[in-house]
Amino acid sequence: MVEARRNTFKSPKPDRVRLLVYDILQEVNRSDGYSNLLLPQALADADFEQRDKGFATELLYGTLRMQGRHDYIAAQVSDRSWSEVDPGIVDVVRLGAHQLFEMRVPSHAAVSATVELARKVIGESKASFVNALLRKMSAQTLDQWLEPVNEIKDPVTRLAIMYSHPEWIVSAYYDLLRDYAEVEKLLSANNSPASPTLVWWPGRSTQEEFISLGAVSTAFSPYGLKYEGTPASLEAIRHRRAGVQDEGSQLVASIFASIVAEEKSWLDLCAGPGGKAALLASIAKVNGRDFTANEISKPRSELVKQVIGTARLWVGDGRDIASHNERFGAILADVPCTGLGALRRRPEVRWRRQVSDLRALTQLQRELSDAAISILEVGGYFGYATCSPHLAETSIQVKDILNSHPELELVDLTEYLPAGLHGAIRDGALSLWTHRHETDAMYMAVFRKKDPLSL
Repeated sequence: MVEARRNTFKSPKPDRVRLLVYDILQEVNRSDGYSNLLLPQALADADFEQRDKGFATELLYGTLRMQGRHDYIAAQVSDRSWSEVDPGIVDVVRLGAHQLFEMRVPSHAAVSATVELARKVIGESKASFVNALLRKMSAQTLDQWLEPVNEIKDPVTRLAIMYSHPEWIVSAYYDLLRDYAEVEKLLSANNSPASPTLVWWPGRSTQEEFISLGAVSTAFSPYGLKYEGTPASLEAIRHRRAGVQDEGSQLVASIFASIVAEEKSWLDLCAGPGGKAALLASIAKVNGRDFTANEISKPRSELVKQVIGTARLWVGDGRDIASHNERFGAILADVPCTGLGALRRRPEVRWRRQVSDLRALTQLQRELSDAAISILEVGGYFGYATCSPHLAETSIQVKDILNSHPELELVDLTEYLPAGLHGAIRDGALSLWTHRHETDAMYMAVFRKKDPLSL
């Protein structure tokens, strides 16, 4: 009888696509990997058909975005506390749930393929538990599972579950927007994948070059283009004459460049990985301005070096920038932040960041700002930018900067906005929103250093 059982046992044979996605999901969720770095490299090394690459992309990024909601449903059917379930089981179930509720995979195929994956990566006994969970989950539609959520009175709790965001992020958005209907639109926008946006770098490529290939100009950035094909297939991208950059980041760089056009020396204080630095360096060179990029991380500085052409690059802590004994007429500090404005592009950030991170980040932001201001020429401009709309990292920091530095005055950016860009100013600063402008929620305040005699 035992021998007969052995003969009927089949080794698990999960499909390679789901296996690859599970491995990356584990790396992201358990070892702080970055999906936008791991997946493209893995797909480049794999001999998958384009359809399979698309499936892997949707499954990985979608699972990372929606895993909070998947966890809510799994917790309803698990006979163990979901927080105490083995991490391997949790991630496999998340993948299965995403296929069940968010993709066009038939229920029986989603369950059977995920169980086969579980047999391979976490073992037979745990796979049985996965099988039981997924079958219970598949017994109802997503709408049926979410019916009780719609009855939750607290809008923060309800929206956090419904749109798969931590509650502290939902609260932070409400603090800014003061309207739960608009918060809901923003949360929904964060869950919509962003298509790549191209940026042409003046002096190295032209808008016409891309339009001739079928690209279309973006709504607001004079350097932005939408392209339906694969960016890496374009010669200008491969040879670093142009790049891939969200339109919001392009606007920060282009608006800052227009404000500081008459200044002779420009500095990007926190330049890595190089998107804004590449555009600023190109604009500076075309206009005969000197440009310097500074980046603390050696690996990230190598990325900056590849895209700023012949411009000068410093590698060091921005807080020690005064050690170079140079002053600048224009300094942009795109400071480290929570990244709450780029959640559609970096899906794992919403789970990785905690409200407790704000204290250290805001302190670092203040120190970098102080360092930049210390080497700013009289009459020069300091741009403070974040990819987060959080009050603590934006409006509150601006007030602190002005209180600490009476020699500064805030520049109202209203007149510098491109035509048609509405609802993008907060107290004189640029404040973009994903649901309003289809960009990352970038923020930038610009200060001018007054003449001491005028104080």
